Amino acid sequence: MANTYDVIIIGGGPAGYVAAIRCAQLGLTTACIEKWINFKGEPALGGTCLNVGCIPSKTLLESSEQYHRAKDVLPAHGIQVGPITLDLNQMMARKEQIVLQLTSGISTLFKANKITWLKGHGKLLAERQVEFTSLEGTVDILDADNVIIATGSVPIEIGSAPTDNESIVDSTGALDFRQVPNKLGVIGAGVIGLELGSVWRRLGAEVIMLEAVEDFLAPVDYQVAREALRQFRKQGLDIHLGARVIGTERVQNQVVVRYQDKEGDHETTVDKLLVAVGRRPNTDNVAAQEADLLFDERGYIHVNEVCETNLPGVYAIGDVVRGPMLAHKGSEEGVMVAERIAGMGVQIDYDTIPWVIYTAPEIAWVGKTEQALKAEGIPFKTGTFPFSANGRAKAIEGAVGMVKLLAHGETDTILGCHILGPYASELIQEVVLAMEFSASSEDLARTVHGHPTLSEAMHEAALAVHGRAIHKINA
Repeated sequence: MANTYDVIIIGGGPAGYVAAIRCAQLGLTTACIEKWINFKGEPALGGTCLNVGCIPSKTLLESSEQYHRAKDVLPAHGIQVGPITLDLNQMMARKEQIVLQLTSGISTLFKANKITWLKGHGKLLAERQVEFTSLEGTVDILDADNVIIATGSVPIEIGSAPTDNESIVDSTGALDFRQVPNKLGVIGAGVIGLELGSVWRRLGAEVIMLEAVEDFLAPVDYQVAREALRQFRKQGLDIHLGARVIGTERVQNQVVVRYQDKEGDHETTVDKLLVAVGRRPNTDNVAAQEADLLFDERGYIHVNEVCETNLPGVYAIGDVVRGPMLAHKGSEEGVMVAERIAGMGVQIDYDTIPWVIYTAPEIAWVGKTEQALKAEGIPFKTGTFPFSANGRAKAIEGAVGMVKLLAHGETDTILGCHILGPYASELIQEVVLAMEFSASSEDLARTVHGHPTLSEAMHEAALAVHGRAIHKINA
């Protein structure tokens, strides 16, 4: 093992491993420190996202959606398949196989790019030195011209519902149930809670969701959030807003959950309880005190707009810094930092980062919400179009939700887009690209979209900004 590198990256998740690959592509001698141990008890790259986050959750969302479609949707197509049974063990085995394929793929990329993978824990010391503690316990001091901290995030814990990895679990535990709970409680109705609640609801669990705030999906455009809430409740998710959990108690193999709302105190009993109240930066023990790395009051590493910390040659990216905790945001920051180390003057446009919730229907958005534009006093025009009027959406039994486009009231520049509907995660990219080119709603309205496609809903929403939608009545 060499002891001197051009770049040392602490963390091998989507931010760290992407930074490592780009650094190596640029000719920098690169080491990546990662301590993750996977479900087989083996070291693995990919961090939370690939091992117990984005990838396994989306795999189970897809599997549970297929199960739901076979049971409840295929008959509408005239397809009768007989009794449908659930093989949860096979579903979990498929999830694990996909995780292994992708994480081993990163290892292959590391070898191809001649990146040194150091299996263990890294800690920043003074003067860009890194203390590396191997999985076997040996300690080495490494030197680097540049250090990138990319240690990700961990679930937030709450005192009223301490996790025990049995009855009260975090998102990792909820991805690995070996039988469908009769009743699942979920604390938090955000992205993680909605996605995992949807998985187990489709597979047969009764799901009660307790969200402490009164507004459902507050970061989402209010019109889209309101319709999403209606759709999720229609699917059977029992969502309670303004419900604050004040205590839990294990009773035999169940959990008694006590919570308060504006109507008073309540109690419910569940078989499993998922705590999904958000994540915090994983910055415990990431830097020695003498390194003088600057943190904020919430544990985030302080960085500027190009992810430079207060220390020369030390950068931080991904979930440990300001901004949304999104894998693709962290990856792009990794590319940006690698290229800046190599002398390239690149930056990220944080205003065009897309967000996605992979429920059914999916929710995706980019840019400003209507409520934000009103609060900031920005003049705007709105165009909406329902998927109920889209032929492709009807053909796939996905004709719920809408596309909502927001454009500047004077310049017509696209300011944001919000989608509730089928494949929203894919459709939003059209607007992300349009916004990168400072496009107007007229640009989208004048762009020919294939027929019949879901993207025609985007076209119609752009037309609707100026009252020209063809397939709906313009107000």
